[in-house]
Amino acid sequence: MRNRLLFTMCFAAATSALPAQDAHPTLTVGTATAQRGQKVTGTIPVPAGVDAALDIPVAVVHGARPGPVLGLVAGSHGTEYASIIALEELIKRLDPAKVSGSVIIVPLVNIPSFQKIVPHLNPVDGKNMNRFYPGNPNGTQTDRASWAITKQVIDQSDHVIDFHGGDLDEHLRPFSYWTVTGNAAQDEASKQLVLAFGLPHIVVSKDRPTDPAASKYLENTATTRGKPSFTAEAGYAGTVDKADVNALVNGTLSVMAHLRMLQATRTYARPIWLTEMLTVAATTTGIFTPEVHRNQQVKQGQRLGHVTDYVGRELEVATAPKAGIILYVRPLPSLNPGETIATVGVPGKP
Repeated sequence: MRNRLLFTMCFAAATSALPAQDAHPTLTVGTATAQRGQKVTGTIPVPAGVDAALDIPVAVVHGARPGPVLGLVAGSHGTEYASIIALEELIKRLDPAKVSGSVIIVPLVNIPSFQKIVPHLNPVDGKNMNRFYPGNPNGTQTDRASWAITKQVIDQSDHVIDFHGGDLDEHLRPFSYWTVTGNAAQDEASKQLVLAFGLPHIVVSKDRPTDPAASKYLENTATTRGKPSFTAEAGYAGTVDKADVNALVNGTLSVMAHLRMLQATRTYARPIWLTEMLTVAATTTGIFTPEVHRNQQVKQGQRLGHVTDYVGRELEVATAPKAGIILYVRPLPSLNPGETIATVGVPGKP
């Protein structure tokens, strides 16, 4: 009995000294399979259904050492260019030999939008590709693509960043979203990620869906599955401004340093928290003229812009519903009922 006990103790000591088993010696996302220390590109195939097939580009940076899996997705709206270019830059810059853990990078989900220069929607089925998660393998192209990303990216990631920016009709200042779920540990982990990203304005979202089967948004699909995640926005009105691209690239590297995936500079924000995000929409068709600019402080009732008919007669004046900061304002003259004129972020305590 004594000899057996000694053997058990020695065996336990010996096995405890062994390195932990690698949970992901290889990582496969769509057609891309990477071994440790490799960077591999491929596609996430979306088979044809009631409409056309789609091949979504993906890169897998499988670090030389085990660690967390970070999912990065951009281009759900194919004319939010700065975020797409930022992830293209990260694909080039990340060296798997210097990474602990793995990074799944999807730089462009909505290829039809990008190719046809269609804001907000997928022109194949007319759907917003950030409103139909977790998707449906038997639906239209947007539904099937959302399903594929849920299975291939979200389910395989430990943390997720969803990248966006101002679309063609949005003159936007950079900001992030932090989703509050009520799970204290998860919310704190997500909060630390969004602080590490470093953008100075953070919208607190407390009204996102809670059902994983009806998560609606990409980031929320990760959140409802218990994965710390957030959304970052930079870029405006179809531009690719270097400062916006750098903000998204450097923010991601800072998050990776926070997660101990990479040796890089960590830049934690001392943010202005925005506890309300109020959208002012048009009620009429006409020509819009903005009277404020992105990042401007406004007072309650302040004029945001006005709408005239096609011979210059004023039809509508848009005003700020509360005091706050202009997160984005419409830069285009063309305007239809229901389209966004401006969005005001209201500061508060998270």
